[in-house]
Amino acid sequence: MISGIVLAAGAGSRFGGTKQLEVVDGKPLAQHAIDTAAAAGLDEILVVTGHDAEAVEAALTLPDQARFVRNPNHRDGQATSLAAAFHDIAEDSEAAVVLMADQPGVTPEVVTALIAGFRETRAQIVRAAYRDGPGPSLLSREIYAEAGHLRGDIGARALMASHPEWVAEVPIDADVPRDIDTLEDLRRHSSEPD
Repeated sequence: MISGIVLAAGAGSRFGGTKQLEVVDGKPLAQHAIDTAAAAGLDEILVVTGHDAEAVEAALTLPDQARFVRNPNHRDGQATSLAAAFHDIAEDSEAAVVLMADQPGVTPEVVTALIAGFRETRAQIVRAAYRDGPGPSLLSREIYAEAGHLRGDIGARALMASHPEWVAEVPIDADVPRDIDTLEDLRRHSSEPD
């Protein structure tokens, strides 16, 4: 079983509000990651909410295999959202793909490439390596406990920095999809050709 974790708990302080609700390409920003996870065929999808949780949950449509996980500690950083997800993850989950709710350009093909990379290497962490930088990662079950004890706002990057030998990279022949962190990022995304 391969799980998906969508991190959608942040306050959007640089954006100036609850960016998960902002309509991007016809749907709420956070919906893009959920739809990508579903299209990639992930067996369960945990959507971690926190800031403005009721409004965010009301705006999103979940497929049958998805559920919300509320993170009461979301103000303490992204790592707490990972911990909330790992606390609630299925017992038979062998790995989890972690997607950010503010990165709408990640495709289902990237998620399936991460899963294929994991099946091939059995690495503890499989990371998408776009032409110009890193993308989403898959974390194997054997490091769920360690990932669940991370602190702060950097999430799994701390594990990758302290254990580079754990990381296998999957090359992706595309540029890294932009995060939408600010209103300017949103304007730039909206003005880009499809």
